[in-house]
Amino acid sequence: MIGIAAQHAARALPRAASRAIIARGMATEKQIFNQIQSTKNIQKITSSMKLVSAAKLKGDENRRMTAIAFNTWAEALNGPPKMMENATYEELPSKCLIVPLSSDKGLCGGVNSFITRGVKDCIKAIEGQGKSADIAVIGDKGRGQLRRLYGEYIKLSMTEVESPGNFTLAGAIASDLIANGAGDYDAVVIMYNAFQNAATYHQMYKVIKPFSGQGEEEPLLAYEFEPDTKSEVLVDLQEYLLTSQIYHSFMDGAAAEQSARMTAMENASRNAGEM
Repeated sequence: MIGIAAQHAARALPRAASRAIIARGMATEKQIFNQIQSTKNIQKITSSMKLVSAAKLKGDENRRMTAIAFNTWAEALNGPPKMMENATYEELPSKCLIVPLSSDKGLCGGVNSFITRGVKDCIKAIEGQGKSADIAVIGDKGRGQLRRLYGEYIKLSMTEVESPGNFTLAGAIASDLIANGAGDYDAVVIMYNAFQNAATYHQMYKVIKPFSGQGEEEPLLAYEFEPDTKSEVLVDLQEYLLTSQIYHSFMDGAAAEQSARMTAMENASRNAGEM
């Protein structure tokens, strides 16, 4: 009797297993309906986020235009920003502090990834030229991506930075950089996203060198200073210059981030509709 029961059980096992496999592979109507409803809800959320980003982008564009006019004097001293794409960084001095501006938030396409990739390329290029660099990263996304391979380069990180920020915030960041030894470097290199239009942004970098030198290399020889303590004036001017450049980069980066988020949410909504 036991042998017959074992034979029946052995015959029943393959049939039960096949039914279980079929049950796992086929979705029920209820599961399909729930998946459709879930996808529709995602589409509504991403569509709403796109509208919010579009509304914020207008304000960011206005603040960016104000910052461009305000920062014109800084470009006259440091020169215009340069494209990071295909850059060789040969003009950088022997010891640099790289300041990448990233975001604390995601869902904005490759805004943060492009900046961290540019930082990595820059470090590889200048080390190949026998130079050195450290990093002072702004934004949690940038810190997380750079910490994996370049953690030993990070000397300072600032997270939970208010976006889009204001000139007071830029001044506080500049003061922190100087307090943590930014003046000991031959140049501060700010890397950020530059807004072009609602669909395009580029990665740029600015090189801010200290006001130092003697004789013919003395800075700002064409200007007269009052009072006569030019060295003290240059110290304050250096901090103000760094603040102005950070402020402009913040405003530019905030507009680029909103445009990228708007595009990303539009693509997500379209994909959800196709599903």
